[in-house]
Amino acid sequence: MAKFQFFPREAGFYDLFEKSAGNLVVAAGKLADLFDDYTDVEAKVKRIKALEHEGDSITHEIMQNLHRTFVTPIDREDIALLCQRLDDVMDFIDGAAKRTLLYRVSEPTGRAKELASIILRITYKLNEIMPLLRRGSRYKEILTQCVEINRLENEADEVLHAALVDLFDNNKNVLDIIKWREIYEHLESATDRGEDVANVLEAVVLKHA
Repeated sequence: MAKFQFFPREAGFYDLFEKSAGNLVVAAGKLADLFDDYTDVEAKVKRIKALEHEGDSITHEIMQNLHRTFVTPIDREDIALLCQRLDDVMDFIDGAAKRTLLYRVSEPTGRAKELASIILRITYKLNEIMPLLRRGSRYKEILTQCVEINRLENEADEVLHAALVDLFDNNKNVLDIIKWREIYEHLESATDRGEDVANVLEAVVLKHA
C-alpha cells in the first residue's frame, strides 16, 4: 500500500507567507533607496533582482507544500492566490528597478520617489498583517489594515495621474515619455497588486467571520 505523508495543518504556510512579506519589505526599501540615492544603480538593481529570486523560491515552496498537503489552514484557492499576488508585487518592484538601468535613466523624478514610498508603506502594512493570519482572534485587525492599504493604493493612483500629466506637459522628448510612462506604470502596478493581496486577506477573514 502506498504511503502518504501528511504535513501538519499549518504545513509551514503561515511561516512562508510571513517570510514572503518580509522579503517584500526589504525589496521595497531597496527600491525606495534606489530612487532617493541614485548612485551605484547597477549594484542596487542587482540586489533587488536577488530578492526577486528569493521571492520566487518562497513562492515555489508554498506551491510545493500546497500540492503535498491534504488539510490546509485556509482554503487552497486562497493560499494559491495569496502566493501569486505577493509574487506579483515583487515582480513589479523588480521590473521598475530593472527599467531604470535598461533605459539608462539619468536621475529619478519626484513622482517616482513618491510612488516608491507608497510601495514601501504598503509592504510595511502587509508585513504587519501577515502574522495576524494565523490568529483567528485578531482577524478584525486585518480588515482595518486592509482599509489602509486600499487608501494607499488610491493615493498611488492619484500620484500616477499627476506623474503622467507632468510627463506630457513638461517633456518634449518622446523617448523619455515612453520610458517614464512604463516605469510609472510598473510602480503603480506594484501598489495595485499590494491591494490585491489585501483583497485576498479580506476575503479570508470574511469567510471565517
